[in-house]
Amino acid sequence: MSFLISAIALIFTACSNGAYSQDSSTDPVEKLAPNSAYPSAFAGQTRIAGVKTKTAIQSKMLVNGLKRPWGMTVLPDGRLLITEKAGVMKIVTTSGTVSEPITGLPEVNSAGQGGLLGLTIDPDFTKNRMVYWSFSEKSASGNLTAIGKGTLSSDEKRIENVTVIYRANPAHPSTGHYGGRILVDKTGNLLITTGERSSLETRPQAQFLTSANGKVIRITKDGKPAAGNPFLNNSEAKPEIYTYGHRNVQNLAFHPVTGDIWTAEFGPRGGDELNLIKPGKNYGWPIITYGIEYSGAKIGDAIQQKEGMEQPVYYWDPVISPSGMSFYSSNTIPEWKNNLFIGSLSGMHVLRLIIKNNKVIGEERLLADQKQRFRSVIEGKDGALYAITDEGRLYRLGK
Repeated sequence: MSFLISAIALIFTACSNGAYSQDSSTDPVEKLAPNSAYPSAFAGQTRIAGVKTKTAIQSKMLVNGLKRPWGMTVLPDGRLLITEKAGVMKIVTTSGTVSEPITGLPEVNSAGQGGLLGLTIDPDFTKNRMVYWSFSEKSASGNLTAIGKGTLSSDEKRIENVTVIYRANPAHPSTGHYGGRILVDKTGNLLITTGERSSLETRPQAQFLTSANGKVIRITKDGKPAAGNPFLNNSEAKPEIYTYGHRNVQNLAFHPVTGDIWTAEFGPRGGDELNLIKPGKNYGWPIITYGIEYSGAKIGDAIQQKEGMEQPVYYWDPVISPSGMSFYSSNTIPEWKNNLFIGSLSGMHVLRLIIKNNKVIGEERLLADQKQRFRSVIEGKDGALYAITDEGRLYRLGK
């Protein structure tokens, strides 16, 4: 069934010639007052100067009718494999044709923030047709983030030989903060993200090395702790843990040049973070944070820095609610080369960050006029960006 929509060409114009001018000296894009008066740890850690894309960019809405799309990955032929929150995968062409639902997936608990979440394909997909995905699973003791794998049938109608290879224990009745992104790293192992499950009871687990919640996890394709993990020989830690002290990480991206791992995570009221991930490091939640409780109360001792805990490379206050993200590696739009693009939920835009020497030096908001909750953004084979929204749209953003 096709949801092909007549292209809506939205050429971003700010100059008389129909193109943005690059200007790194403009005011920050955030105009709202912060929720707190916490000082940043270093200059440029928040509210960096705004920038504008010089290249004339077109935006096209390709699909309007997906059902709460969440995760997205690019197939070898350029088509997109997309998850829908309720537990469905679909294949969508870059012209906007949507497949019938792919069957065979395990049941998900789609209540709250749960459901069928992030996914990725095996680097040898053309040979083994293997797909890996993250989902929220209900158990006797509650809900947890689980990782499944299976092969896409040759007729693309089913996922076959399904196995649940990993479960992020302990489970909890909460239906929030599952994390949910998954990628294959350069060593062929799986990186996955989890949340601390969104309750005052579970919040401290982000700091517990005996819990898989509030972590970046690194496992083999069979679900075992990966060789080289920082806590592999620590009897008091889960050996699959790669980093800890996270609140809720809904994204992962590898820098196309350095190979560094980047994440962005949800803060509470203020304090969304962009982090450079290093093995064994503690990213501080809930001990240090630039956010406050939703009630306005302080969190813990209301401190933002502590020895032994990593500072975010960048943070947002008010929040933007950063979901799926990707670095841009194509030469199609040279000024975007190696820039980071993040889907923003509460901010309702696609965020562009220019990063140099691991510092953010420019920030731009794209597609803000669409008033959509952008769940994920990924680079396509054609050098364009593709973005999905909670409202069911798929956009193409490029030349």
